[in-house]
Amino acid sequence: MSQSRQIKRLADYQAPSFLTHSIELEFVLDPAATQVTAISKISRQGAHQLPLQLDGHGFELLGIWLNNVPLTDYQQTDEQLILAQLPDEFELKIVTQLNPAENTALEGLYLSGGAYCTQCEAEGFRRITYYQDRPDVLAVFTTHIVADAKSYPHLLSNGNLIADTLLENGQRRVSWQDPFPKPCYLFALVAGDFDELADSYTTGSGREVALKFYVDKGNRQRAVFALESLKRAMLWDEQEFGLEYDLDIYMVVAVDFFNMGAMENKGLNVFNSKYVLANPQTATDVDYFNIESIIGHEYFHNWTGNRVTCRDWFQLSLKEGLTVFRDQQFSAAMGSPTLCRIDAIKTIRTAQFAEDAGPMAHPIRPEQVLEMNNFYTVTVYDKGAEVIRMQHTLLGQAGFRRGMDLYFQRFDGKAVTCDDFVQAMQDANQFDLSQFRRWYQQAGTPELSVTTTQDDALASFTLTLQQQTDATADGSPKLPLVLPVRLELISADLNYRKQHLLVLTEERQSFVFEQVPANVRAVVLADFSAPVKLVQQISLDDLLFIAANASDGVARWDAMQQIWSDMVRQSVDAADPVMIPASLLSMFRQLLDQPLEDLEFTAELLALPGFDTLAEQYPQIPVDGILNTLQSFRQQIAKALTAELSRCYQRLPRQPYQYQSTQVGIRKLQSLCLGYLAQSISTAGSVPENAVVTALLQQHYLQADNMTDRQATLTAAVQAGLELAQPLLLDLLEKDGRDPLIFDKWASLQVSLPTTKVFEIIENIVNYPQFSWNNPNRVRAVFSAFSHYNPQQFHRADGRGYQLLASIVGKIDHSNPQLAARLVTPLLSWKRYDEARQHLIQQQLGQLRDQPGLSNDLFEKVARSLS
Repeated sequence: MSQSRQIKRLADYQAPSFLTHSIELEFVLDPAATQVTAISKISRQGAHQLPLQLDGHGFELLGIWLNNVPLTDYQQTDEQLILAQLPDEFELKIVTQLNPAENTALEGLYLSGGAYCTQCEAEGFRRITYYQDRPDVLAVFTTHIVADAKSYPHLLSNGNLIADTLLENGQRRVSWQDPFPKPCYLFALVAGDFDELADSYTTGSGREVALKFYVDKGNRQRAVFALESLKRAMLWDEQEFGLEYDLDIYMVVAVDFFNMGAMENKGLNVFNSKYVLANPQTATDVDYFNIESIIGHEYFHNWTGNRVTCRDWFQLSLKEGLTVFRDQQFSAAMGSPTLCRIDAIKTIRTAQFAEDAGPMAHPIRPEQVLEMNNFYTVTVYDKGAEVIRMQHTLLGQAGFRRGMDLYFQRFDGKAVTCDDFVQAMQDANQFDLSQFRRWYQQAGTPELSVTTTQDDALASFTLTLQQQTDATADGSPKLPLVLPVRLELISADLNYRKQHLLVLTEERQSFVFEQVPANVRAVVLADFSAPVKLVQQISLDDLLFIAANASDGVARWDAMQQIWSDMVRQSVDAADPVMIPASLLSMFRQLLDQPLEDLEFTAELLALPGFDTLAEQYPQIPVDGILNTLQSFRQQIAKALTAELSRCYQRLPRQPYQYQSTQVGIRKLQSLCLGYLAQSISTAGSVPENAVVTALLQQHYLQADNMTDRQATLTAAVQAGLELAQPLLLDLLEKDGRDPLIFDKWASLQVSLPTTKVFEIIENIVNYPQFSWNNPNRVRAVFSAFSHYNPQQFHRADGRGYQLLASIVGKIDHSNPQLAARLVTPLLSWKRYDEARQHLIQQQLGQLRDQPGLSNDLFEKVARSLS
């Protein structure tokens, strides 16, 4: 079946001509021939005689009945079933047959490691049966599942369990009903033989909710942290937003074959196993953080996404941007607000700024799409969250809560738009957000330029802000946006300290502050209060002052980031790495000898920005210049501060593993010290210092009782290109490599080796029995890790890295278009590299574009990149 290349446009939206009020589904499960019966109650909307158009493909149609009478007069295309001359109200029965075992796209109903599983967002339900596969058709779902009772003891779907019957033929029929009308993208079915972890939660109103996690056999205890995270999320949502869970049961199933991170299906969340399973031997501190965050994210969707959903897929940020903001607030409440904010900013400054500067640039509410799967992006999710955060900043905590309350009051049980959300915020607070709506319409990253003047005689300080957004690939107009700018003014003696919230609405505005002492420093954009690129002429001394004295931890970290960015630019412009100033090394020395109380924050202050962050400074990315400069700075720090790094490492106590803030900070700071110390090892020959550092790395690995510390050693050794890396990696594989999550970590470490040997390593990894081309986690662990975390080899001047990724993308597209379209992303911004690299990448993209049978998912990205 060929795919049509039909562009969908927001401007073409029309309300559905028919509504499906309820649907009763029966699945008789079979790996090669699952039979699905769908009985829907449908009514015409309005006075028209339009046909009913149902979406569907990838299955066999066995029969259609209209009001219990067989129907033969219909039109069937590759992607639709069209029914004409229908009564105003009717019952429609459709029977289809599917082959879950051959569904490698992992959309619709498929087999995952012996278990049946569904993924219906965005348009997967149409792979199950003919239906109105659009988010503004909300129906009550009743689901019956029939399967072999012994092979599939767990038969799960949305809502509450209403029947469970053992049939005479050894099969079992289980029935579920979700009383809340929902779009079909929230439908879920899982059937398998799992370990079950059960608990309960009592809501604030006294309702008891059963909590059940289903995981692969032997993994029950590894789901405990996820379950506890769920209970924390449920309590937080009640306390923060007054939102209680609404069903009798909440279920989570962890599967290893999954295209996404997780899916918020009503009452039955399906998760990628990496975001559920954790114990100290298999999961890092980062994994624990991500599990808590994503468990919270999917739970919060129960209200922001399920009870109130989006009218059409162009409104995706309505649910995703809002829910990312909510999960960020939850994570901040569970841990450090500063560190959570830094984590979010890193995502914006790397992936999102790059997307804005590339061929796939789009507003958080896109205007047109070819393949909806391509717009599950950092722009829609993470920039969308920043847009929600700015509303929170402008309205304040209480005002934002009033807006949320009004939003749910107006729209519970409805499919609505981004404009509906903003209007609720505006009406609840009598705050004009008309201009603010431009954030939903404009693509691109604004540049915020800052100039300051101080009049000591008048004791006044003037701050002038100017915004500009460059043209983007989507061609959207660039009008002045509303920018909330947090500002702190600090005097040199620290006796004067004032904080302000400025709101920039024009292209250029000046703000005057009176009774300000001389030599005041301005901390602009504290807490990264708007997703912009800050442009200001500021001295190293002033940045060091801000890094030491700003009230806002994010601003302190950001000052250090700007120092390094400025120095990298100087080095690249001079075509020769500059020497790190003594004043900067002095600050490093002080932080190592006297770390801050928050050790994890100390480590963030001492860390260099990554390649991707630095690359976003440049319209044309100087790949070699950035890489050479970063390597020079790492080695300068390592050589100048070897003693301090060693002392800092040795002073930090090793304790039995717990995931709690103090211990996380110890591990993070020790990891940073190891990373720098590994760079200090001389390549000129064996010297005593080399032996000491090598022994320290070995000791850290061998004495570790957790994956975080083991991975810290391995990362340090691999990045420094040490011979020690390979025997330690072999040890990890031989001891624990049968575990899929550990195999993924091992593979990602291997492919980050910054030498030519990495290509031989990749050839070997894909031949391991643990590797599967059909498993997105395995593929991402190798090829996403290579393209994102090994810039030295991915951006090789001979193009070998580009050729490798393009060949894999072409291979994967035949079986899993979603995965292929995500893998190709690093190649899309080819115009931002030097002429030689542009030619090499363009050649690979051209070959992909011309590949026969290219999916819409991949075609849209490649074609837009080459246009």
